[in-house]
Parts: sequence; structure tokens; C-alpha cells
Amino acid sequence: MIETERLLLRHPSAVDLPAWTVFLSEAEVTRFIGGPQDATGAWRNLCLFAGAWSVQGYSNFSVIEKATGRWIGRAGAWFPPGWVGPEIGWAFSRDVWGRGYATEAATRCLIWAFEELGWMEAVHIIHPENYASIAVAKRIGAIPRVSENAQKNLVYVTTREGWSPKDRATTG
Repeated sequence: MIETERLLLRHPSAVDLPAWTVFLSEAEVTRFIGGPQDATGAWRNLCLFAGAWSVQGYSNFSVIEKATGRWIGRAGAWFPPGWVGPEIGWAFSRDVWGRGYATEAATRCLIWAFEELGWMEAVHIIHPENYASIAVAKRIGAIPRVSENAQKNLVYVTTREGWSPKDRATTG
């Protein structure tokens, strides 16, 4: 488990399933991550991220709001075979948008990936119409990169060498 001033980031678990299911059922929330899923799809999605921890030793964290103890989203490392590059990604419940949680979680996940996983860079694969995530990528110091492997998505990249958590989100 890692944390920030306002967030706990821990491995996904079965206790997250009810909130994860609501999260993945919302069209606006899932617009850029594959669209809404039913309860079975949400279970599969949770198991996908939880299983990646066992297979690769890293994956997205469940993000827990410290003040309330509730599950509010996921953020973290993702790098399945054939992916554009090692990614730090984020997705949050609609009711917490605009609070800076994505920036806060992404910043902490970058520190973790650079220090604990030894990554030299992290990509952020973003749909071109996902203006909120583009803004997060820019706030964490990512720069655009041309990639022919990202299909129609944009690729932003944060390099270990060119990045510092100073003046970024609170990292705890």
C-alpha cells in the first residue's frame, strides 16, 4: 500500500466489487475506457487488475479516499504484452472529478514506478477527446509523443530523467 495526503492506494480486492461495479456501469465515466459494463464485466475487470499483481508484480491500485474510506477509482501501472509502453493510468468515479485526485494519484504512482519498479519512463494513453485526462497528463509533466501503436489515442510520456515530483501534486 502507498499513500498520499488524501488517498490510500492498495491492491484491488473483492471488497471493491460493489463500488467497482457502479463505476463501470456509468456511461460518462467509462466513455474513454471501453464503455459501460454489467456486473459480470465489472467482476472480470476487477479480476484482470487484481490478477496482474500476481502475474507481473504490479498493476492498478484501488484508490481509497482517506476521509471517507470509500473506493473512488483506480490508478497505477499497466503494461500487458503489446502495449505502447509501461503506462501509469487513472480512472475515477464521477462524483470525485475535479478534486485533483487523478493528479495526486498519478504523481504518487509515478514516484512508485520510478523508485520501486525501476521504470525509466511511463506513458499515458489518452483518447483525444478526454480533455480532463490530457490536463492531468500535462499537470504531471508529461509531454506528447508520436506513436503509431496507440491506434487513435494520444500518447503522453513522463521520463524519469526529466521529471521531478517537486511542484506536482501532494504525494504524502
